Amino acid sequence: MRNILIVTLLICFLVAGVGCANKAQQGATVGGLAGATIGALTFNDKLLGAAVGAGVGVLMGYIVGNEWDKSDEKQVQHTLEKGRSGQAQTWTNPDTGASYSATPAPPYMSEEKVYRDVVIKDAKDGQEIMAKAWRDDKGVWHLKQ
Repeated sequence: MRNILIVTLLICFLVAGVGCANKAQQGATVGGLAGATIGALTFNDKLLGAAVGAGVGVLMGYIVGNEWDKSDEKQVQHTLEKGRSGQAQTWTNPDTGASYSATPAPPYMSEEKVYRDVVIKDAKDGQEIMAKAWRDDKGVWHLKQ
């Protein structure tokens, strides 16, 4: 009974963190939860099955989520490099079908780097993320939250 309570609390904690994570982290969380459930249902030792299933699920979910991130990140990088300040650029992720927009602010210098603030909006639910990005020596933009 105690082990079930611990696993339940851990699952609640992981689900609560999904809203704050990027897609790779969300994929890992969902994969871990699904893997733990499947593992617990298929192994004779429920706790061992949940642990093994969670490990495999986290790895697979992270890989899938990371691929989604790369497509969206490329779109944001393009917007930061070519987009006009205050003008939203929109795109649809080819893998997920999710639509987003990114609106860059004017570039500025700080710590000998070029920075731009950007607002990224999820078209489905209207949720907005305000982020900073900096440009490296190779011209690649890196988001930092």
